[in-house]
Amino acid sequence: MKIYFHLNIDTFSNTYVVVDEHSKCAVIIDPGKPTNEVLKQIETDGYTLCAALITHNHEDNIRGLTTLRRIYDLRTYAADIDVACTAETTIKGEGILKFGGITVEYFSLPGHTADSIVYKIGTVLFTGDVISAGEIGSTSSSYANDLLCNGIQAKIFTQSDDTVIMPSRGPMTSVNAERMYNLAAASPQIQQKNFFSGL
Repeated sequence: MKIYFHLNIDTFSNTYVVVDEHSKCAVIIDPGKPTNEVLKQIETDGYTLCAALITHNHEDNIRGLTTLRRIYDLRTYAADIDVACTAETTIKGEGILKFGGITVEYFSLPGHTADSIVYKIGTVLFTGDVISAGEIGSTSSSYANDLLCNGIQAKIFTQSDDTVIMPSRGPMTSVNAERMYNLAAASPQIQQKNFFSGL
């Protein structure tokens, strides 16, 4: 398995292409803008683009879907049916998807958005805006923030230390680094304790 990273300069968002060299199957994650580099990589190496995986329904993550659907016969997987387009590719909760030799685990992690999904391929988490290096996704209320932090603690920080985090924005990081240094992702109880200790 190989993972290719592409930065969309227009939006400063990340797109990832995961490929299985044996089956020649490729999966694209958050195709914000299908640049010439992305398309050339798929075409030059002879990969078949099998699926698009969307972490959440924000324009920066889905802008390229229309173009990709014109070029490739690919299925889109997302928690939002308007993005996924069909009930068969609308995913909820947690589960497993398989594309050629690529096995994708997924789980819901709401808080930043109601439809936020995290994908796990091998020892790599594609987290969208749920968590990035030193930050977590923006939330609309204290309830949503608590929901997000609790989800991160339960579903991301329980992964092995060397699990790599590849977010929609910013550099890649690791579960161990974020568990140790990402204060924004601390449980609400710890955040409250830190807040009052600073008064």
